[in-house]
Amino acid sequence: MTKLYFIRHGKTEWNLEGRYQGAKGDSPLLDESYQEIQQLALFLSSKQFRRIFSSPLRRARITATTLQHQLDEIQGHPTPLTISSRLREFDLGVMEGMRFVDVEKKFPEEVDAFRNHPDQYFPDKIKGETFQHLVERMRPTIIRICEMFPNRDDNVIIVSHGAALNAIINSLLNVPLAELRKRGGLANTSTTILESQDRGLTYQLIDWNDTSYIKKEIDPTDLI
Repeated sequence: MTKLYFIRHGKTEWNLEGRYQGAKGDSPLLDESYQEIQQLALFLSSKQFRRIFSSPLRRARITATTLQHQLDEIQGHPTPLTISSRLREFDLGVMEGMRFVDVEKKFPEEVDAFRNHPDQYFPDKIKGETFQHLVERMRPTIIRICEMFPNRDDNVIIVSHGAALNAIINSLLNVPLAELRKRGGLANTSTTILESQDRGLTYQLIDWNDTSYIKKEIDPTDLI
């Protein structure tokens, strides 16, 4: 039985500023994010993890390595880390680096579909990636992880990005594309847990967007 702990990366400067980051844009973690990763490590420290998998993008990779070091200190033994390019964020094309308010003015239909109607999202104009393509590139990696760690108490951490995690997690739960956003967004440094008892054929939702361990009020700039 594989238990997957999906972690969204810590909050960045662009998150705070309301900018799209995507697969090529990036910005540093805020100072407060390192404290929140430590709070996450304390929350997770009662569990033993077989491995941490991370997106290669800097904001996720730094979150993963910081979490790894914190868990190592608390638990007294190393947790291996693997970087996987398939876990990167949506490619948002020309929107990357732009402020949300500016994108809403320039690409109102694309923004509305991306946020509210994934089944109607056609990113040709912005030269971005579709929901279908993202799911197709991420799903094999998740299945492979479940195949690698199929035994009882095989806990695995996956550090990735808000929009990508929202899409792949709901897809694994067989949520229709049109309803992909109905559970709401994922906060920075949040934990969402899925369990698979059949090597990645099916999944059960254990917890969604848990931030109970973060010692601050969650505000709109934390969510995507």
